[in-house]
Amino acid sequence: MKVLFINQIEEGIEHQVRREIEIQTHLRHPNILRMYGYFYDDRRVYFILEFAPNGELYKALKAASNGRFDDKRTAPYIRQLADAMKYCHSKKVIHRDIKPENLLLGRDGELKIADFGWSVHAPSSRRETLCGTLDYLPPEMVLGKSHDHTVDLWGAGVLCYELLTGNPPFMAETYEGTRSKIVNAQCTFPNYVSEGARDLISKLIVVKPEQRLPWDGVLAHPWILQH
Repeated sequence: MKVLFINQIEEGIEHQVRREIEIQTHLRHPNILRMYGYFYDDRRVYFILEFAPNGELYKALKAASNGRFDDKRTAPYIRQLADAMKYCHSKKVIHRDIKPENLLLGRDGELKIADFGWSVHAPSSRRETLCGTLDYLPPEMVLGKSHDHTVDLWGAGVLCYELLTGNPPFMAETYEGTRSKIVNAQCTFPNYVSEGARDLISKLIVVKPEQRLPWDGVLAHPWILQH
């Protein structure tokens, strides 16, 4: 059960809560957390959700040795994410906030995409809202340009990097430093990141949205298939 206090829902954000409910109750995929229903009283909104007993992927990452996962553990997560996001995009749903904190682990350790608070059902497919976490934002959103479903491809590349290294790729001392690295897709790899992983990440973290590897390409990538 996820409980939201009505007085904590900021003004103007009610539509976002409604949208989250509407989107998540209609999605059916083994790697997307099910929302079975909701109810509310004067003070709270209650979401009835599928239980993911193994908790946040973020916590599992922080608890891992060296604070990072190896290829063998990361590749299946990225494959499951790609499969679920391919399904979302086929339903015209963009997530826009892929990061370890929004991903849970199910009973068998499988990935569950959880938080759809920033997702959008976009038949028009182009959005201009700045949302999500700076470390994960693609250049077009940082620059305030319109964006489409390809923001999630960028997010998958950033996620893959963070799972393998323990940190997002564009970390800097300042906001401006991070912003500059994102806009130029300035990403350097530690020596221990394998060639296959580098190749996949480099095909997702691409400045021009139309040049990012699509989900079918991710699912068929040699590094994904190898692991």
